[in-house]
Amino acid sequence: MPTAPQSVINQHLIDPEICIRCNTCEAICPVGAITHDSMNYVVKADVCNLCMACVPPCPTGSIDNWRTVPISKAYSIEAQLGWDSLPPPLTDAELQADGIEAVPEISPSAATVSSTSSAATTASQEPTQLSSHWGATIPPWSAAHPYINLYGPKSAATATVVGNVQVNDAGTQNETHHVVLDLGHMPFPVLEGQSIGIIPPGLDAKGKPHHARQYSIASPRNGERPGYNNLSLTVKRVTQDHEDKPVLGLCSNYICDLKPGDKVDVIGPFGSSFLMPNHPKSNIVMICTGTGSAPMRAMTEWRRRLRQSGKFEGGKLMLFFGARSPEELPYFGPLQKLPKDFIDIEFAFSRAPNQPKRYVQDLMRERSQDLLEMLKDGNTYFYVCGLKSMEEGVVQALRDISQGANLSWDTLGASLKQEGRLHLETY
Repeated sequence: MPTAPQSVINQHLIDPEICIRCNTCEAICPVGAITHDSMNYVVKADVCNLCMACVPPCPTGSIDNWRTVPISKAYSIEAQLGWDSLPPPLTDAELQADGIEAVPEISPSAATVSSTSSAATTASQEPTQLSSHWGATIPPWSAAHPYINLYGPKSAATATVVGNVQVNDAGTQNETHHVVLDLGHMPFPVLEGQSIGIIPPGLDAKGKPHHARQYSIASPRNGERPGYNNLSLTVKRVTQDHEDKPVLGLCSNYICDLKPGDKVDVIGPFGSSFLMPNHPKSNIVMICTGTGSAPMRAMTEWRRRLRQSGKFEGGKLMLFFGARSPEELPYFGPLQKLPKDFIDIEFAFSRAPNQPKRYVQDLMRERSQDLLEMLKDGNTYFYVCGLKSMEEGVVQALRDISQGANLSWDTLGASLKQEGRLHLETY
């Protein structure tokens, strides 16, 4: 006998087979509905208000999954964390057994949610308090067309390592490598600002292949070596967790130990918004820490090659680059050799001996007049990449600079977002 009729929800789920664990969805969710463990990213059904803020930034599309289920049978966090793949949709017969006579047509924005999400609704009323609220999810109008998701976990491309060199001083705590991968004859077009996934070899504790780890591309669109089907990555060897406890990062140590000739499983490319402008006289302001320099290196090198060709009139380039010390900063030597009339560079060191701590947002305030002119210019694009902890300080600095000149940040920030001119990619 069928049970009494009950409400249903269009439950938001994340596909664990496609997800590359980049943390974009959790970072941008304004109500804290997304969480994760060492295996999966999942959505809390009783908190999610279906605002859809997490859907456009997802680089893989794994976030865009829904299941019509009775509220009483909504998939729990514990169940989702244990999934290796999404469950199949409930059949009409299964829904009818729960008193649902027909499968309702529910759009994500109109779905019924549990009444226990009232706290989340309250939180969502103040999205402007989150720095991630201001990040654009669309690319600049002149960005080149990106290709995404050409290769997935079950059909990875094979790349050959052709180079691996440490790009900060030997013996520093944050050992960082520049790794070059050659794709041979496999089509793998990438743009500056995109990323790829690397699948480390072996099996996890469940006997399943390891999930891919995401890395930003550090080379321009025509390759690390111009005219070749190759790309480069900037990878830090992880030797401790976020609580400073000793632990070896599975994929980072695998990549840092690669030798020329080794084969690597690669998926992607990913990313369709963190892309550089391509129209003449467009300005680029880059703000980064550590390996967040990868996309900035790619953009800078592409502009440098265009400058050499004499066929492109680029605008201003500014770089605010933070690290613990000059010895730990990746690409420190090559950056110092770039012409001053090509790029304006400011370094911030938080652990330099006998010097006060300085962060990128401190340098931004010191250069407030220059940044103010850039903020006023509709041809200026801002890119922020690095640790999540830097994001709030950077956005706050931009807010303070604009408000110090009697400009409304609510108006200016909204314009930067809507026009694809402020991009945040932190982890």
